[in-house]
Amino acid sequence: MTTTKAEISNWNLPNALTTLRIVMVPFFAWALLMDGGDSILWRTVAWALFLIAMITDKVDGDIARSRNLITDFGKIADPIADKAITGMAFVGLSLVGDVWWWVTILVLLREWSVTLLRLSILKRVVIAAADLGKLKTTFQALALGGLCLPLRDPDLPHGLQTAGEVCFYAFQACLAVAVALTLWSGFEFFRDVWKQRHALRTA
Repeated sequence: MTTTKAEISNWNLPNALTTLRIVMVPFFAWALLMDGGDSILWRTVAWALFLIAMITDKVDGDIARSRNLITDFGKIADPIADKAITGMAFVGLSLVGDVWWWVTILVLLREWSVTLLRLSILKRVVIAAADLGKLKTTFQALALGGLCLPLRDPDLPHGLQTAGEVCFYAFQACLAVAVALTLWSGFEFFRDVWKQRHALRTA
């Protein structure tokens, strides 16, 4: 007698958290761009929403792995949710003048090309998340989250303006590191894909 593994339902907590991140994207964008990005209150709200998104990203992955709740929906929706919230952060921060447009375009081209390629070859080629990619994600989340804050707003209390300026450039430095890691990890990803596909063709 043979037994078959019970199919995991898409109705589970990790997928719910992933869906929540997707739903949060327009609200995050609205808060970040309110009053042209000049509202201390709404920039702080945008930072809080981004923080929640990053926390749920970590939590839903941990829960899915520990409880064996990995589903096809999660494999597709999770990277889309991640790229949607970080992509909106890049675009929004470029619109308000806190991130250069060339940085946003370069990073988004890399992120979405890797995501689409990873999804298209999911069943044929397995490329594990590299430590370099995880480090990139950490620096990127730290930089984008910090830059969502109203660090250079002239309406800040005088005692916070200098600290805000220092933090702004510290987060810009984190962003520079994230961009460098993004390009290098992207190169490693495409290199590994080429190697695996070449090995499959010659096997």
